[in-house]
Amino acid sequence: MASMFNNKQLVPAAPSALQQMTRGDRGTFLSSDDNVMMKQIVATHTPDGREVDVRPLLQIVEDILNRATLNVDTVATVKEGGLEAVEDRTRQTGFTIMIEALSYTIDRLSCEISCKSLGGSDAHTTTVSLFNHLSSYSWDAKVVLALAAFALTYGEFWLLAQIYPSNQLAKSMAILKQLPTVMEHSGTLKPRFDALNNLIRAMLDLTRCIVEFKELPSTYISQDVPALATALAHVPTAVYWTVRSLVACAAQIAGFTSTSHELYIGATAEAWELSSLAHKINNIHEHLKKQLAICYQHIEEKKSVDTYNTLIGLFDMIHIDNMKILKALIYAKDDIHPLVDGATKRRVNLDVLRRKSVLLLISGLDISHDELAILEQIYNESRVHPTRMDNQFELVWIPIVDRSIQWTDAMQRQFETVQSTMPWYSVYHPSLIDRSVIRFIREKWHFRNKPILVVMDGQGRVLCPNAIHMMWIWGSAAFPFTSTKEEALWKDETWRLELLVDGIDPKILEWIQQKKYIFVYGGDDIEWIRRFTRAARATATAEGIPLEMVYVGKSTKNDQVHRAISIIGGEQLSYCWHDLTMIWFFWTRIQSMLYSKIQQGRADENDPVTQEIKKLLCYDRDGGWAVLSRGSDVIANGHGSTMLPTISEYDVWKRNIPAMGFDGAFRDHYKKLQGEGQPCYRFDFPFSIGRIPEHMKCPECLRMMEKLFSFKCCHNDEGVTTTTGLIST
Repeated sequence: MASMFNNKQLVPAAPSALQQMTRGDRGTFLSSDDNVMMKQIVATHTPDGREVDVRPLLQIVEDILNRATLNVDTVATVKEGGLEAVEDRTRQTGFTIMIEALSYTIDRLSCEISCKSLGGSDAHTTTVSLFNHLSSYSWDAKVVLALAAFALTYGEFWLLAQIYPSNQLAKSMAILKQLPTVMEHSGTLKPRFDALNNLIRAMLDLTRCIVEFKELPSTYISQDVPALATALAHVPTAVYWTVRSLVACAAQIAGFTSTSHELYIGATAEAWELSSLAHKINNIHEHLKKQLAICYQHIEEKKSVDTYNTLIGLFDMIHIDNMKILKALIYAKDDIHPLVDGATKRRVNLDVLRRKSVLLLISGLDISHDELAILEQIYNESRVHPTRMDNQFELVWIPIVDRSIQWTDAMQRQFETVQSTMPWYSVYHPSLIDRSVIRFIREKWHFRNKPILVVMDGQGRVLCPNAIHMMWIWGSAAFPFTSTKEEALWKDETWRLELLVDGIDPKILEWIQQKKYIFVYGGDDIEWIRRFTRAARATATAEGIPLEMVYVGKSTKNDQVHRAISIIGGEQLSYCWHDLTMIWFFWTRIQSMLYSKIQQGRADENDPVTQEIKKLLCYDRDGGWAVLSRGSDVIANGHGSTMLPTISEYDVWKRNIPAMGFDGAFRDHYKKLQGEGQPCYRFDFPFSIGRIPEHMKCPECLRMMEKLFSFKCCHNDEGVTTTTGLIST
């Protein structure tokens, strides 16, 4: 920004543009006379290219003016806070050198201000004289140097006012400056003191804003950006009115120490003049502040793009460990500990993850209790054998929030509640996650608000962009959670009952080992459930076979499922899961099986497992359904419209049992009825899952399914959900 602040031809502001800045306040910004004066000021601007870092000097000036700009009623109270920071700055070698180089200019300006204030010189004339002394400096340096010169006089005045009651030297000097007299009339002068304080604060605010424009990084913003071009065109005006205002303030101080108390009766008129200048300064500041905010937004966007591209590049590089990757994703600086250890609830550094396999649990704050409960169970199981190196990994929760939404106390409480339940590591606060990282997670890892589990090895390489489905299906047995491991696990899987219920209910595993006949069934039509369970028991009794049944509900409609569970238990229709988390996990695993196949690009393969999974998900949408197995071996998987008639028509097909066996006779009759009254098959994929298949075949007839878009509202806080529906033709 340095060349822009030194460029003389860029700075004059057109009168019309300046008038537009204030619209309803035209009389307090620029008039035609003001425009003439600004041309005179710009004519004095002949920068020699010298660069002055004015920020340290401005900090000293702020400290002086903030300590001096006191309420007259508490003038003797000295502020102690912040002294250490000022002393630290003054000890810096660079600061000392800068002060030595600028002290002559500051002293000269201070003398000029004091002399002309005492001589009653015209404010504009004094201001022009100061600009002539500052002609070789950039606009930001002009205003800070002038403010520093004023701070010498103003600071001296209030320093004496603060200490003269307790210091004899100060008291003698105060008498010469008539300070005791001024303090005696402090009540009458209060409007002028208040107006003086307000104007000085306004000048400081505007000066900080001007300096901030100078400090904008040229790497990310140039004068081609309209907001910056507009602001730079008005900087000379801002500098002029700031300097002119400090001249007015100096005149007020000179008036305090050089006039008799009879003139104090004009304090209100003097206060009005200072208030008018403060109003003008505030108007200019508001305009520049808006432009500065736009500039910062532009810079943030540019930085975000650079950070995003850097992040992409990091994942293409080879690293000796995972620290660079984790710092880029979580928190790059070393000034704080960015993680919370779930076991100890203490904050820790990223080094605890060095060279370890890391699973990044990425979710919003609304991650469900069911998801956390099952994840915790799997996580704890993986810790049962701490010496086994084949299943050791660290889990880290990365909370993602929409930065466009203001962070609230309710969100903070929700975050803390979720974080407190986690036994694994978590990011200390969502604000640590950079916007570019959120963009990367959404675009590269396809995060759409549903939890995902990104697997990284000890070198920071991504082994699997989303292992959450593997985790739900196989738990820690899927370690190291790579795509290769996922493929190997599927290669060893067959369509068997353990695949559906493994890790959920030990009782069903006992039935499987005992080679019992087992009906796993679901739906929320209680009349269908009554007819189906009674028919099944009657058939088992007639045939003399051991039969068990378990109700697993539906993937949705918890209220209806809860009602069905109550009726099934009350009427002793069958065994059922009273814990809705078990039902949630059952259906989550089934859905994860399909998503896992989709992630592998094999959702349309004609293997039995994929087709049977797809059937189950379709059955869940409409009516009842049932899976019949003998031990581990699945005999039939069908919709309620087929399974109920099959079991009810036992008298029709029982004659085939001697030749075909119960299993064969049941399966044969089921296949004869299959297709009669069969509903349309349909899949709903929420956009939140990230990856939606372009095409899918019907698991029943193998025709290509029709792809539609649908919108759903459940009349709750989740609002409208957009899904992609796939319906068979």
